[in-house]
Amino acid sequence: MKPSASLLFPNSRLLAQADIPVLPFDEFRSHVVHAIGRGARLAAYYGEPRTDGWIRVHALLADGRQGRLGWCAADVKDCYPALTPDCTAAHLFERELAEQWGVRPEGHPWFKPVRFHRAYRDGADAWGRPPQAPLEPCVTDFFRVEGEEVHEVAVGPVHAGVIEPGHFRFQCHGERVFHLEISLGYQHRGIERALVGGPTPRTLPTMETLAGDTTIGHALAYAQIVEALSGAQVPARAHALRAIALELERLANHTGDLGALAGDVGFLPTASYCGRLRGDFLNLTALLCGNRFGRGFVRPGGVGFDLNRDQVRELDRRLGQIFDDTADAVELLWQTSSVRARFENAGPLSRETCVALGLVGVAARACGLERDARHEFPIGLYQFAQIPVSTLPAGNVFARAYVRWLEIQRSTAFIREQLVMLPEGPVRVATRPLAPGAAVASITEGWRGEICHAALTDGRGRFAHYKIVDPSFHNWMGLALALRDQQISDFPLCNKSFNLSYCGHDL
Repeated sequence: MKPSASLLFPNSRLLAQADIPVLPFDEFRSHVVHAIGRGARLAAYYGEPRTDGWIRVHALLADGRQGRLGWCAADVKDCYPALTPDCTAAHLFERELAEQWGVRPEGHPWFKPVRFHRAYRDGADAWGRPPQAPLEPCVTDFFRVEGEEVHEVAVGPVHAGVIEPGHFRFQCHGERVFHLEISLGYQHRGIERALVGGPTPRTLPTMETLAGDTTIGHALAYAQIVEALSGAQVPARAHALRAIALELERLANHTGDLGALAGDVGFLPTASYCGRLRGDFLNLTALLCGNRFGRGFVRPGGVGFDLNRDQVRELDRRLGQIFDDTADAVELLWQTSSVRARFENAGPLSRETCVALGLVGVAARACGLERDARHEFPIGLYQFAQIPVSTLPAGNVFARAYVRWLEIQRSTAFIREQLVMLPEGPVRVATRPLAPGAAVASITEGWRGEICHAALTDGRGRFAHYKIVDPSFHNWMGLALALRDQQISDFPLCNKSFNLSYCGHDL
């Protein structure tokens, strides 16, 4: 990235809004496309309303090779030349911009709403719908494949059991999937708008429930925002406890995913054991703070709970025992040829597709990419204690499953090492009022992948704008492309191998 075009900075560094370069749009577009072509990725791309009726679009570029983030912006009015034709990873961000702020990306190849909600500003949206127009016609505007013996299979948005709502429409020829279109937005809660004017007593509980299975990941990204804005220096013991909680969250969800994948191919031994073991890992988080999902644990300035020596020993003992049981259950998958055959022949995704879409987390590492914010943009304990990045190049269901198993092993070893050398001292410091006219971008490696929060403050030090990008926002299109030329019966297996969040996408 050209130093003059982007403001380069480390993860969670306090910035002045005035220092963010505001470029002419043509220069902004050229810079973003060029940076991504050279290996950066689009961590966030969003709009901020201006008092003059223009929309300021912000691009956050993550360059893992340099370990730096880049921030630049441009002002647009009603339309602008779309980035998507030259930068595939921008496709969903630009549709979101159009839906929220009514600015149209001219030349976007697949232009439709993302969540089907009302625009954030007055007047018609980018599709020309007045504020009170019904939204249903856009919901049913699906891509269609024409031809003899081609048929559609529609699934959802209401699913069996307690799964969250989402609509999947398959264009098929017999059992073969030509195209899968995924329509979400049924749980849109307006969280980003609700955060403006904060922090308030409701802000942190909101962060903890952005995606309920990623409580620690999102709360940590938010805490890093507040700490940067207030100048708080988090104690070493708190950094260690946060990292332990983040890795426990990863262990619980990866173990549950491996059990679910086993269940989707009818392999009940692993499915049954991992279902129970996921609960055992969640109980370890409850040992930290009394809540199995970690609510109440991460707090700006540190953590809300400490561990005494007996609790440290108990956590280490139980973790070792649970890991041994998990290893016995998971190794059955790799020793069973019928399971391997199903996993290896389902849902392939090429490295090139992965790079073009800007995938993150397990999905990217299973395509051979070393994308891991703990390694690329380390903060807190990860600046001093590294976890090896787990990758596999195959890009299929087997790779996504096996990367999870590698991460389970490495996260367990990491936690046990930190328990042995847990620093002494306090676990929390007070935070001061937030800096006015400032900007911060925070990145954390949640169990699904990269979590990005970005905040701008007003003259009073309150949130003037807050942007959240859950890893699911990057990765849903990866699931759609992994289904191309696959049997429709493999959809549940492929879906579980990504295990993306509906509510984390919809916010």
